[in-house]
Parts: sequence; C-alpha cells; structure tokens
Amino acid sequence: MQQLSSPTPHIQAFRDGSIAWLVLNRPERRNALNRGMWAAIPPLMKSFDEDISVRVVVIRGAGTEAFAAGADISEFGEARNDDDAARAYEELNGAAFSAIRACAKPVIAMVQGFCIGGGLAMALACDLRVADGTALFALPPARLGLAYPLDGLCDLVATVGNAVAKELIFTASRVNAKEALRIGLINRLASDVDSETRALCGNIADGAPFTITHAKRAIEFAAGRPGHVTEAEIDSLAARCFNSADYTEGRTAFAEKRKPVFRGS
Repeated sequence: MQQLSSPTPHIQAFRDGSIAWLVLNRPERRNALNRGMWAAIPPLMKSFDEDISVRVVVIRGAGTEAFAAGADISEFGEARNDDDAARAYEELNGAAFSAIRACAKPVIAMVQGFCIGGGLAMALACDLRVADGTALFALPPARLGLAYPLDGLCDLVATVGNAVAKELIFTASRVNAKEALRIGLINRLASDVDSETRALCGNIADGAPFTITHAKRAIEFAAGRPGHVTEAEIDSLAARCFNSADYTEGRTAFAEKRKPVFRGS
C-alpha cells in the first residue's frame, strides 16, 4: 500500500492496487471533521480521479469507533455564529461533498461505529455504503437548530426516499446497522466490513471503467442527484463506451469464453 501526500495529517490517502483509500484520521475526536479536513478532500479526490490505475475509491474512518461523528462542533461558535459565517462554512464542506460526487469512479463509504451528521452526509455523497454491526447513523440538525443543506437532502432522498428522509430529519433518531439496511441507507451489512468492501472493490475493478462511469452518471441523472451531468454528456459517455477498445475486448472475450481484461481505453 502506497501512502500519498495529504494537505493535513487528519486526512490520510493511500493507493493499494486499483483501490484508493481516503481515511478520516482524528480517532481521538471520533474523526469529527474540521475545516482543514473539509479543505483537503477536493484535491485528494481530484488526484484519485486523474490516476488511471485507480478503479474505485473507499472512504473510511481511522480506527473502529467511528466513520465520522460529524462536523467538529467546537468550531461552530466561530464558523457558524451567524448566517454569513454559516454559508461560508457550508461552501467549504459542500465543496468536499461535491468532489466526492464528481469522481468519475465509484466511491464507497466503509462504515464502522458512529456515522453522524456531516459524517453521514459524506457517506451519502458516496455511491455505495458498506457497514458492520457497530454502525450507528443519525442526522441531528433538528436537535441543533441549524438548516440541513439542500444538496445533502437531495442525496438523502435519492438514497432512502421522501418519507424515510423526512422521518430521519424530523426525529433526529439514531438508526442501527440492521435498520439502516432495511431502509436502504446502506447497501451491505457485513461481519467483516474490510473484507466485504475489498471484495466489492475487486468486483467493480473487473468491470469496464467507461461503462461504470456512464452508468454512474446516468443513474445520478435519473435520481436527480446534486451536480449530475446533462443528458448530452451522458450520450457522449455512452458513445465513448461503444468506440472504446474495451468494448472490442468485451465482445472478443465473450466469443472466446474467457474473462475480459479491461484497460479503460
């Protein structure tokens, strides 16, 4: 596993074969996200996107106690003390969520322990969520008196639907892993979340990258996810699939009854 440069020690980045790992690294604060961490995410996601050897990105928390217990509330007295300050702070974390959504490659949240507030918003910005039995989810704005960002609400509704999204926001209830699976908040519940996530990554990495990017963008368009591309751009991505060497390889491998080797070209 190769460690990559990061703007802050509270975010670690690694590459392990075709998997890129972004680790929220403040275990002493249950990986609560401060401004330096929010600011570090966009350039790291951009570097993963530009690395042709990376097929899938995993975001996780350091340790096993938390994915992320939310935004660092100790910063709120300064960062969210009025509407102007709150908007500036939302722009900072909104840029982090946008960078996760914008990644052309699948992004998986690997969740253990607390996944609360801004931590859950980050997991919802990902494409898929895999958790173990220790995972605990909640969206607490109604207990803090703050307004939840519209893009985050769009991610939530696209994931669990209108009625469940309202209940999660209205009640600020904590949801355990089994209930999260039942309502569609997570995709998989695993006893060994690391092994399950790696197996999922391997399955994705075996697929044709252009096809996966096209499907990701088309599904986001259909779901009305924030930052989705236009229908014309989706058509262009489809054309890239049919004009690719990978499409030729896929047809040839099928005819030869062998496993295809896709190169993203």
